[in-house]
Amino acid sequence: MSAVIADNQASVSDRELVGRCQQGDRLAFRLLYRRYHPKIRSTLYQLCGRECLDDLVQEVFLRVWRGLPGLRQPAYFSTWVYRITWNVANDGRRQFAKRQIERDPANSIEGEDSRLEILSRPQDSPDLLRLHYEDVLRRGLETLSLEHRAVLVLHDLDDLPQKEIGQILQIPVGTVKSRLHHARGALRQFLQQQGVL
Repeated sequence: MSAVIADNQASVSDRELVGRCQQGDRLAFRLLYRRYHPKIRSTLYQLCGRECLDDLVQEVFLRVWRGLPGLRQPAYFSTWVYRITWNVANDGRRQFAKRQIERDPANSIEGEDSRLEILSRPQDSPDLLRLHYEDVLRRGLETLSLEHRAVLVLHDLDDLPQKEIGQILQIPVGTVKSRLHHARGALRQFLQQQGVL
């Protein structure tokens, strides 16, 4: 029965769902969650990696739930959600960096060696080859600063327009263009060094 309700609500706009949420409709929030969960999870994965991914996604939606009653411009819900995602990613990266400093350096080196060993294995299957390229791309993204990575992920992977990215990150569109150009160039260079391009 809930699948039928969800199917009927698929054409309902974010703005209408936000309005219903603000009136206490929990089903409307569930629909927004289902609509945005895959996008937010993917964005956080690209920005922060796997560590604590579930916790970061949960934090985004907790902040969304708490903030919905005060959202004044429901038409900009998508931009608002991505802004929250950016803030959570920043907080998560800071916490991760702090843990890395506290962690024993020998453990980090072992982790790197085992990843290199996996990558040096023969890639017999197309699925393994695809996974290899995804891993190389992920490592390439990790070489970028969070600011450059965010612009690249939001524009090239999440297909957001540059103007909306500027609103999410609270930077001018010209800065978005500049960071996007720099990020693409740096990623291209990394992929060439890895023999992917």
